Amino acid sequence: MQTRRNGLVIMGKLISLLDKFAFVMILAVINGTFGFACSMAVTIFGSLGIAKFLGVNIMLSYEWIIGLVVAFGAARGLLRYLEQYFNHFIAFKLLEILRQKVFEELRKLAPAKLEEDKKGNLISLLTADIETLEVFYAHTISPACIAILVSSGIFLFVGFMSSWYLALVVLLGFIFIGMILPLIYSKYMENCGIQYRSILAKFNSYFLDSIKGIKEIVFHRNEKNRENEVSKKSNELLKITKTQKNKTAIASAISEASAALFIVISFVVGILLYYSNQIELGNLIIGLVAIYGSFGPVLAISNLPNNLTQTFASGDRLLNLLEEKPVVEDIAGKNEFEFEELLVKNLNFSYKSSEQILKNVNFHVKKGEIVGIIGSSGSGKSTILNLLLRFYKKDSGEILYNGKDIETINTSSLLDNVSLVSQTTYLFNESILENIKVADNKAKLNDVISATRKANIHSHIQTLENGYKSVVSSMGENFSSGEKQRIGLSRAFLKKSKLLLLDEPTSNVDAINEGIILSSIKKAKKDCAIILVSHKESTMAIADRIYRFNDKTLEEIEDEK
Repeated sequence: MQTRRNGLVIMGKLISLLDKFAFVMILAVINGTFGFACSMAVTIFGSLGIAKFLGVNIMLSYEWIIGLVVAFGAARGLLRYLEQYFNHFIAFKLLEILRQKVFEELRKLAPAKLEEDKKGNLISLLTADIETLEVFYAHTISPACIAILVSSGIFLFVGFMSSWYLALVVLLGFIFIGMILPLIYSKYMENCGIQYRSILAKFNSYFLDSIKGIKEIVFHRNEKNRENEVSKKSNELLKITKTQKNKTAIASAISEASAALFIVISFVVGILLYYSNQIELGNLIIGLVAIYGSFGPVLAISNLPNNLTQTFASGDRLLNLLEEKPVVEDIAGKNEFEFEELLVKNLNFSYKSSEQILKNVNFHVKKGEIVGIIGSSGSGKSTILNLLLRFYKKDSGEILYNGKDIETINTSSLLDNVSLVSQTTYLFNESILENIKVADNKAKLNDVISATRKANIHSHIQTLENGYKSVVSSMGENFSSGEKQRIGLSRAFLKKSKLLLLDEPTSNVDAINEGIILSSIKKAKKDCAIILVSHKESTMAIADRIYRFNDKTLEEIEDEK
């Protein structure tokens, strides 16, 4: 369920992620506060020199005043550097942690989440949305704290050193610019930021699909239509960007004008106080100089909503993912097992708000057997395999491994014992060797070669210029579908799981390679059990028992072999 959170709620949850880095943020605030104080001290001590010249009783000599101005100027530079260092240290460290959290969460949500969400949307979240949060961690928390501390200090300084009337004026300015205006801007720009992140995510998703499907687009001469659609979506993004920039410019102009207005009001109030003999000229100058340079921190806060609208939208999308409940929860602390047999009894399943997919499904397989499941596309073959790995939760019935219900078996033990080779094999932009070793990072080259021989892909790999060190191109474009499928099989053989689930393992290979692969699969059964799913009758030739789909259930075919 996607929620739309209040900005303060989002800020609170994002701040809570600071955890052990909170002390670094405190250091950033301390350095920023003292840094700004040093910046103001340069002009204030300069005004003290003028006040001393006008006759105000200033204890410091001119030499001390000049020395302090130089010292505060140098300190300002060092403190500003430290503030920015600590802010960005936290920001980029947390972005790294957030990416790890998102990856861990996707692991829990997969494969259901990956099937229902467009990949471009997730990529946008992992890149653009998380990077947008850098603004919050590096340019929001610390400046907000600095603004509060500096504004309080200026209020007290002006009150004690000049006039409490002037202090009251500047306090009203701080509240209006640093609190009231940001609240107004947040409402004014909220929808704009949300729309921008949403349109950007959709554009990324569509553009990624276009890149991945460029061959199909060219083959079917659909370039113009696709180009027009990309242009249309790009213009939508440009339009919302222009709207956002216009609103940002208006908000910034209002903030700057408000600061100028309160400075003018302070000047007028100061003049009135001077002519009514309630303040000396030197003290007036000290107060006005302090006020003139004091609006920097609150202006920074006032302008934050310009970026925070996007930050909140990104934060909301990120929190939705981190708080999303998986279709199934991982199981730990229960049963471990080493596969010997599988029994499925009266299994029923349907996807959300969908008609029933499986109805009273029954079958069994033991170690050393190959069980074939045949059926047309969409009949539920792949769904059965997903349920055997507990990617989805069954509606009713039993899935028993060695007599233990799947709901009582630890997820780690289940994944150690059961491997799935799906219809489409994803290849990473790494070497072929590393792609196959995904199944076992500790495997030696001889083990990998043995696995590729079984999958009938070893000979092809040897023909490549760099052999097993050859790098797979982005999205695996330098490998055919059949070659990808055989690399997927190699992974399965390398992992040596006790139950092997093969989903259309020969759908993308020719008859000769199909025979070789099926022969390898048949030999592999001596070490494991195999469930072979296909719509092709020829694939079932190696099965010991065959089940055929009929009206959402399975019927065993005694003489099908």
